[in-house]
Amino acid sequence: MDKNTRICIIGGGPAGLSAGMYLEQKGYENYTILEKSDRVGGKCWSPTYNGRRYEMGAIMGVPSYYAVHDVEEFCGITHDGPQLNRNYKDKNGKVIDPFEPKKNILKIPRLLKMKKQLKKFGEILETKYKGYDVNGHRGVAEGRYDGYAVTPGRERVQGENPNLKDLSLPFSEFCKKNGVELVQDIWIGPFTAFGYGYFDEIPAGYVLKYLDFQTTMNFVHVNLWTWKNGTQYIWEQLDAHLKNHARLNSNITKVVRKDGKVYVTVNGKVEEYDKIIVTSPLYVSDKGKRSDGLVGMVDYFDAREDEKKLFSKIEYERYDVQAFTTEPDKHPEISYYVFDNMQKERLGHLMVYYRRWKDTVDQVLTTYALRKHKDTKEIPYDTCKKTVLEDLKIMGNPAKEVINEWSVYYFPHVFSEDYASGWYDKVEAMQGKYDTYYAGEVMSYGDMDETAEYSRELVERFF
Repeated sequence: MDKNTRICIIGGGPAGLSAGMYLEQKGYENYTILEKSDRVGGKCWSPTYNGRRYEMGAIMGVPSYYAVHDVEEFCGITHDGPQLNRNYKDKNGKVIDPFEPKKNILKIPRLLKMKKQLKKFGEILETKYKGYDVNGHRGVAEGRYDGYAVTPGRERVQGENPNLKDLSLPFSEFCKKNGVELVQDIWIGPFTAFGYGYFDEIPAGYVLKYLDFQTTMNFVHVNLWTWKNGTQYIWEQLDAHLKNHARLNSNITKVVRKDGKVYVTVNGKVEEYDKIIVTSPLYVSDKGKRSDGLVGMVDYFDAREDEKKLFSKIEYERYDVQAFTTEPDKHPEISYYVFDNMQKERLGHLMVYYRRWKDTVDQVLTTYALRKHKDTKEIPYDTCKKTVLEDLKIMGNPAKEVINEWSVYYFPHVFSEDYASGWYDKVEAMQGKYDTYYAGEVMSYGDMDETAEYSRELVERFF
């Protein structure tokens, strides 16, 4: 492709900014990043309270976040934030340690069985499901893998493996099929608590491409990365170091693709490009109902029938965050996970709350809760908010004041039937078809590293 190709990138989150970085590194400098909001970072949002930043979105990373490390090296920054740790409570607020045999005498047989299943799981992932952890979902439904390995070198790997078709199963069924049901007790913390849904509804492909064995063990052993100025700082720095900074407050109302050109109406003016990369939502099932007015690309593009048909299969999680303060004597000494509340029967309850800084109680804490499961009625936002505040009282850490709240479009995905029928291969076959490339969360996974890694792969494949 001509290095002077005019490229429009929609979205100034990790996917869009990373696309700009990888394009720039390959010699493409005629790109424009359009961001609807007044900030970059997407779901990496780190507001300030009393001179310190707290997290409303992404909180942490791990050493296997290789794309994020690319950004760190590009910008000359590093993961310099506070060391995080956590403890556990039951739904009644009692402190527990579910993984310590000495504190769970009656559960020793189960814990020993879990340990054996964990070892087995690691072995079958590397053998029976070879290729399971490459970035993206291309080829999985056809029993093949094609992408970049989760290694520091991220070498290109390809191969046939019919067993990969099992990744379309809900993760609970996948575990049962392989006789490792108890590993769900380990995977649930960094999955459901982080807002990615429940194991009986989400295809194993999503769970395992995000939480591959290496990444999960980093979470288990609390081998974590954080950033002093928040996860948003990573993307603010990337934006500052790009030759073409993201244009904020860019309201796109129309995109027309014809005669080999792409015409984008932004803030009332038409701009002409040769190619367009979409990292913003492709489809929003609650069009016209969301308080933030968010819509999908099919609503402002001259969307074709194949785009409409495929993207209408996309669903997303309703994941709510509240930032609150406490009275000094009610401040938790550490972050807490509430496993009891990570079951669909406890939808809308507090799943985790985070304390970021060890040296002060004059800080914001953040709560996280899910309020939708594909088989149940969605819990209203206000109901969930009240439930979480009541849960904090039960935990012994009641909120003094809620200072920020956010209900974000979270983790776009498709369910097992569409995953198994080759949804991803159909979308991948459309890449470039209308001078349009699809990137962002749904094409890989809804965490900052996977989205950035997919942008890297997209640029490698097509530019």
